[in-house]
Amino acid sequence: MIIALDAMGGDNAPLATVEGAVLAAKASKHKILLVGPEKLIAEELLKHHKKHDLTSLDIEIVNATEVIAMDEHPAKAIRQKKDSSLAVCAKLVAEGKADAFVSMGNTGAAMASSLFYLKRIDGVLRPALSTMFPTIDNLCMISDCGANADCKPENLVQFGIMASLYCKKVLGIEKPRVALASIGEEDSKGNELSLASFALLKQTDLNFIGNIEGKDIPRGKADVIVSDGFTGNLLLKFGEGIAEMMLSLIKRGFKKHPIAWVSLPFLWTAIKDLRKKVDYSDYGGVPLLGVDGVCIIGHGRSDKKAVKNAIFAGAKAAERNLINEIKEAIAKHNAAAETVK
Repeated sequence: MIIALDAMGGDNAPLATVEGAVLAAKASKHKILLVGPEKLIAEELLKHHKKHDLTSLDIEIVNATEVIAMDEHPAKAIRQKKDSSLAVCAKLVAEGKADAFVSMGNTGAAMASSLFYLKRIDGVLRPALSTMFPTIDNLCMISDCGANADCKPENLVQFGIMASLYCKKVLGIEKPRVALASIGEEDSKGNELSLASFALLKQTDLNFIGNIEGKDIPRGKADVIVSDGFTGNLLLKFGEGIAEMMLSLIKRGFKKHPIAWVSLPFLWTAIKDLRKKVDYSDYGGVPLLGVDGVCIIGHGRSDKKAVKNAIFAGAKAAERNLINEIKEAIAKHNAAAETVK
């Protein structure tokens, strides 16, 4: 697979992005296109020459003369900076020169560039930003988690279809359990959007298990959580805050009770497991589902490990034909919906 990486995207770029690309290339047969200012990227790449045999790695630099900052207005930046590292990545996929692109940069700009250059898949009403969320045993996917604050019921159904396919094709979950985020498990609970969405989701071929309350999401009762972007983003940010609070409370507890340090060697493995559970770098990045090409968006604070894993996520989605699978599923769903009408 050929993966275009926005080498200038993220708070730690190009240091983390270049090293992450080197690690990904070393651990796989994927070709990595490092997109950014050629001279700067070449200098950064040479820093790894002594540690890694760069001649054996399939890495190529693609020059891009502009960079979109994390705080720039997304749509405006994409219109004005057509030779930015992010825009060039999207164009490489659109032109068939790369199988996927990955960026740890400005999320809004990554979405805007995908819509501008890749376009929406035919029949998809709105693309969804779908993120991974830790549960007690594994992970679940929340779709949408911020791309669409205001939605219609049909949008939520499509989010469920696309996220379910991602879980199946990329995460290896054979029959993903799809649930609708609501204020109660009962079919009759929820606002107008959730009630109408529930009725439509029941008519699909998805493994729809009904409504799910917030407390049951971290318990791992579903693999896909369908929601509008407003609700999904609240769930995500609240979960991140709880995870950070728990880790802080553990640290505070040790400081408050010095004798507790005696037990630290016995607890360290459990603490490491907890940190790993809430560590976003393990899955690297999240997909923008519904655009006609693979786009993986990572956290702005991504380190080399997150970059490497985001590259692997993009490669796996491309290898397993995710985009065509979504095209077929959406076309089938839309045809069935028209028949019902």
